[in-house]
Parts: sequence; C-alpha cells; structure tokens
Amino acid sequence: MLCMSFSLLINIKAQTFSNETFIIETTFGEIKLKLYEETPVHKANFKKLVLNRFFDSLLFHRVINQFMIQGGDQLSKYSNTGDSLGHGDIGYTLTSEINPKLIHKKGALCAAREGDDINPKFESSASQFYIVMGKSRTLEDLKKYEDRINKTHYNNCAREFIKSKQGRALKQQYNRLTNENKLDSAYIINSLIENSTKIEYLKTSEYHFNQKQINLYTTIGGTPHLDNTYTVFGEVTEGIEIIDKIAAVTTDSRNRPIKDIRMRIYLLENK
Repeated sequence: MLCMSFSLLINIKAQTFSNETFIIETTFGEIKLKLYEETPVHKANFKKLVLNRFFDSLLFHRVINQFMIQGGDQLSKYSNTGDSLGHGDIGYTLTSEINPKLIHKKGALCAAREGDDINPKFESSASQFYIVMGKSRTLEDLKKYEDRINKTHYNNCAREFIKSKQGRALKQQYNRLTNENKLDSAYIINSLIENSTKIEYLKTSEYHFNQKQINLYTTIGGTPHLDNTYTVFGEVTEGIEIIDKIAAVTTDSRNRPIKDIRMRIYLLENK
C-alpha cells in the first residue's frame, strides 16, 4: 500500500484512559487531562517531557477562538513580544498514532505537526500540542468535512505514487511531452497517473463520520475536518471552560495572544 489507509468508522468503542492525570496550570485556571492508552508513543513522550519540566513557562503561542489553543514551542519561553512562534522543535518527531476512534471533539488533546506536503506520514511534533475548542456543526458541515478528509487522502496517494519508480517515470515522460508541446500525448500520460492514483485511493474505504461522531459534533462540537489527519492522544476531563477563556483573548496577526499566557504542566500526584 503506497498511501496511508483510512477506515470506515463502524461501532467504535470508547477510548481507554491512562492512570495518570496531568494538570495544565495557567493564569486563567487549571485544565485537567487524561491521556489515551491507544497512543502509547505520544503518551510516553508527553509524560517524559512533563517529568522533565519541559513545558514550564512555555506559552500558548497560537490561539484561535472556536478552533483551538496551541503551545509547546520551546522557543516561546524566552521570546520577545511579537516574535513569530510555532517553528521550534526538539530534534525528533513521533510516529503517527492516528486512530479512527480518537476524534477532535471539544477538549481533545492533539499533536501538532508539519503540513502534508512535507510530512506525508503525518508524523507528530514531539512537543507542540493543541487542545480543541471548536464549535457545534451541522450535518451539511460534516458532509463538507468528509469530502475534505477524502480529498486529503487522495492527494496523499498521488504524492506517494509520484515517488514510486513507475510514478517518477510517468511524471518525467509527462514533463518531456509538455515541454515538446505534444499536449495530446501528455494528456494520455496524465490520465495514466490519475488512474494509478485512483487505484491506490480505492484500496481503502472512503472516510465517513459514524453516529457517535455526528452526535458529538452537532452538540458539544469540535474540529471534525482534522479527524484522521492528526494524532489525538488525550482529552480534558475538567476545566474545559478554561479553553474558552484562553481562546477568547486578543491576538495579533499571527494568532499569538497580545498578553503572554504561560503554562506549567505536572502530574497530579507529583505537584
């Protein structure tokens, strides 16, 4: 299989919470988190960073009302007012643990990552995370998001095919014919590329929201268009109202809060 598979979501059971409870301490109040056993790589990495006090004094550097709040950029600790943030990393990424039963409902804890074009395997940032605020959606919204998710999957299949030996050869042939202005022949080659991409795409079921997702997204809300493209590895269990307070602050043109919002994260039993 060249491209990441998507699964049709049917009869999804609830996620499994880890034993540990984490607290994000902010000037707006405390957010209590539980991580998922279904994402062991992300869980272990987050716990390691917390125990090493990595997040202490970092900022929520990107805040978008009715969308999410994001933090974990190590460069934010000593940044100046107005500095561009969000590009700091700690030297490694995490293998994607995208799981169709772990969704972007309000309060979901998720791993940030680089864009699809340079990160087709959807690997996660090791330190940057976001917590979903989102908003309630209509059935029409969800249909649009299904189409968007499936289009992302199709584009990923196309990129992966072009990287294959057959894909590279066809692409080179297409470029040569185009340069020679042999457009009819180039059209035939392009059709072969598209057909090969479709073959890969159709090896997996198209993505559709299940009834559980529909119920959640049309009531408490979330960011459904991010499902199956970012790793969700935990959720807020208490203090969800703090997300709304942080998301409502005034921000600059880069969505950075005008007034710094710092965090401290610790294990509840290790305060």
